[in-house]
Amino acid sequence: MRFLILCSLLFPLAAGPLARAVSTRVEPRLATWLLTGAALLLAGTSCGALGLLVLSPLVRMPWLARLGDWSSSIVAGAGLPGGWTSLVAAAALGAALLAAVAFVIRRARALADVRRHARSLPGRGELIVTGDVAANAYAVPGRPGRIVVSTGMLDVLDDRGRTALLAHERAHLSGRHHWFTSVARFAASANPLVRPLASAVDYTVERWADESAAATVGDRQLVARAIANAALAAKATRAAQARAGAFGAVGPALWNTASARWLFIRGRGPLAKAGPVPRRVAALLAPALTPRRGLPALAASLIVLGAAALCAILAADHLQDLISFAHASVD
Repeated sequence: MRFLILCSLLFPLAAGPLARAVSTRVEPRLATWLLTGAALLLAGTSCGALGLLVLSPLVRMPWLARLGDWSSSIVAGAGLPGGWTSLVAAAALGAALLAAVAFVIRRARALADVRRHARSLPGRGELIVTGDVAANAYAVPGRPGRIVVSTGMLDVLDDRGRTALLAHERAHLSGRHHWFTSVARFAASANPLVRPLASAVDYTVERWADESAAATVGDRQLVARAIANAALAAKATRAAQARAGAFGAVGPALWNTASARWLFIRGRGPLAKAGPVPRRVAALLAPALTPRRGLPALAASLIVLGAAALCAILAADHLQDLISFAHASVD
């Protein structure tokens, strides 16, 4: 049981390699689902392992054994973790639960605020054009969902570029991308080791919207140009993007625009060190990812996640079997 619990606590260390492999090699829509599920699973199993460490000394207590009608001597002789290990686990689990609850409260307030913002925008149409000279564009989830674009952003794009931009933002709304980022960040709040997965989800929802826009306009290079031009304009005008950064939209805070310009002109670059936008542009300038290309990364990810889930299940089952045996011994 000790080994199984240790494995469950160590599996989140695979979050970084998993995030890199899936976000770059798996089709964006599938990658988003997989990475979000991976973040939730790894955070959940690691917190479950901490819970088992906390329960281990409790089930050895005589008063609890009498209450549960099992043999405390048999449980005590099973070599379950205890002492300082359980105290540290209790502190870590408590911190994880507090962080998760705090995140849920903050996120719920933010979603309520953004929904009020969506309802307060003028007009009844989906598209809202503001007179802001700063280049700015973002999607506001809600009922109805709205797309807010500044005149500063529209001025730097031609008609086809504007079509690509709006298609990108509509993909954010139709795909409910804010829920994916919310779930992944919730998992990261409970276990900081899975933060690479949450960051990867932020990236893959943008890639998902990029590919959706490319399918809508029928031109991947057009979408790449629109992304690069919007990034450069947003950087030049230093647009404020508090809402966009929180809910997944076009925003300068996510972009390394100097790299975007270099990559867009040359068509290649040091992507290992590039920001999200250069990598998105490069992905659009390259052929679309095929399901076959992503199979190795997908298979490896499923093996890791399956092993993590199996270890957690076996550890919990081991404790349950031990208590059942101790209960039968009393009878």
